[in-house]
Amino acid sequence: MNLPNKITLARILMIPLFVVLALVPLPYGEVWAALVFTIAAISDAVDGKIARGRGLITNFGKFIDPLADKMLVGAAMICLVSMGQLPAWIFVIILCREFAVDGLRLLAVEKGVVIAASNWGKLKTLFQMSMVVILLLQPLAFWPQPFYNILSWIAIIGALLLTIISGYDYLSKGWKFIK
Repeated sequence: MNLPNKITLARILMIPLFVVLALVPLPYGEVWAALVFTIAAISDAVDGKIARGRGLITNFGKFIDPLADKMLVGAAMICLVSMGQLPAWIFVIILCREFAVDGLRLLAVEKGVVIAASNWGKLKTLFQMSMVVILLLQPLAFWPQPFYNILSWIAIIGALLLTIISGYDYLSKGWKFIK
């Protein structure tokens, strides 16, 4: 197993720690959860850069990297919904997009094609990860609460719109695998 894939697996292993820090009432639990989440999110960029830079791209990496992102962001959103920081209906829309794109990827694999992440998909992931950190830190109110509420909704709507746009992009380009 190469280094980028090990980093991706480490990201998956950080998920339970993140969930505990986010949900168990601990002093500064949200801050620690945001820190673990941020480290995991940065590892996504690091493993990709190493894989591309050293020619270590593998089919396993193409499969596990986006899966690790979905597991991390999905777990974070479930935590945020349970904490009352994210409306459940937004999580449901995001989850449905993920299932649709993953279904498309499975159909493409049957035809011998691996659909790698698009720029829209990468931007979607960046916005979703940023939204998670912003929402985790909202109870600490570093800034005045009205500003934080506006910032939170901008992050949520931005992540939601990019989720829909990237989903449409994948499905419109991959429609040939559905037929």
